[in-house]
Amino acid sequence: MLGQWRTFKAFSLLLLLSVGLGGCASWFTGDPVDPTVHLVKVEVVRAKLLEQKFILHFRIDNPNDSDLTVRGLEYRIHLADMLLAEGEHEHWFTVGPKRSAYFKVPIRTNLWPKVKEVVKLLKKPGQSIPYRLEGEMETGLFIAHYVHLARNGVIIPADLIPERTR
Repeated sequence: MLGQWRTFKAFSLLLLLSVGLGGCASWFTGDPVDPTVHLVKVEVVRAKLLEQKFILHFRIDNPNDSDLTVRGLEYRIHLADMLLAEGEHEHWFTVGPKRSAYFKVPIRTNLWPKVKEVVKLLKKPGQSIPYRLEGEMETGLFIAHYVHLARNGVIIPADLIPERTR
């Protein structure tokens, strides 16, 4: 009876190891590709003298064959050479395999100390202004993975100013 118990334990251990290691091997079959993050739209919520509120609309593209769990975003946005906003946004969500997802980040800033620079940029509302998005996106369900963000683009101020009806 004791010999059968040892054989059973050895067989069980061997079975568990082979199943467990087979699962681990599938984890490392290929390195996942980092997702891409795009600043799609800047929505002006309120613009007062000492405080401006915006909503940044982002799109995340997941090029991988597995779900992407996003934990949060640390960002810095520069308008021309001026720091417009920086901060962190902690919001967990999942992007399906080979899919895109949209999310919004509310920001608040005070451009009063830089009003001369802003007025100079806005003199020609039809002219494009370069922006730069930098930061890190934290992904991963159990183990954190940080995706470095660096995007450049342009905005046209006239597109952000709502038309008034007369």
